[in-house]
Amino acid sequence: MADKKIAKRPGSLTTDETTEQIAQAIYDLESNVAELKKDLKIFQITSAKEVCHCLFCQPESCNAMQSIPGAINSLANNNLQHFIKCEVVGGKKAIVISVPVPLLKQYQHNNNKILQRLTRELEKKFSDRHIVFIADRRILRKPGRRSRIKQPRPRSRTLTHVHEKYLEDLVYPTEIVGKRTRVKVDGSKIIKVFLDSKDATSLEYKLDTFKSVYKYLTGKDVEFQFPAHQLE
Repeated sequence: MADKKIAKRPGSLTTDETTEQIAQAIYDLESNVAELKKDLKIFQITSAKEVCHCLFCQPESCNAMQSIPGAINSLANNNLQHFIKCEVVGGKKAIVISVPVPLLKQYQHNNNKILQRLTRELEKKFSDRHIVFIADRRILRKPGRRSRIKQPRPRSRTLTHVHEKYLEDLVYPTEIVGKRTRVKVDGSKIIKVFLDSKDATSLEYKLDTFKSVYKYLTGKDVEFQFPAHQLE
């Protein structure tokens, strides 16, 4: 029955263990918690991935590294031979749960308390992990000069838009009140994201998780902060 909680993509025949565990946990909550039964009835996920922030590990030892652009080559060039425990910065791993775009929007706008309750319940069950929900968005390549595709690419499918939406999904239910891009001397960039200070108490412990997950999703460095003048 837990399979009903997985919205399988076209052509997808199997699901991984983490996705099945999350689907089963959501199904159990729907079945056993009366106040969640109605609200979780239509809730589905497309996948669930465990994310590690791996600074020192063998690339073949950690599946999360496969999705970080350039990380594998970087580690190989430094000849790091020993596997050291993979964790999100701050001491916990994270599970990134992808949800169909229309469904996540619906829960964010209409059932926001349910989504927060679901996050808390899943973090109780998977006590050594942080839970993060994102929309299952797709990026379309920018058409080349010789491309036969004449239909314009929707902005919602551009890399820039998808990466911006990832930020909003990660920090939900708080709001982003400002962003800056800092360029270092070596040319590398880091995005500074400022969050609404009213949620500082409830979200501060997760900022390192957001940072690691965004790096996993996009390969970009980011820092999440609460504006100092708002906290005074």
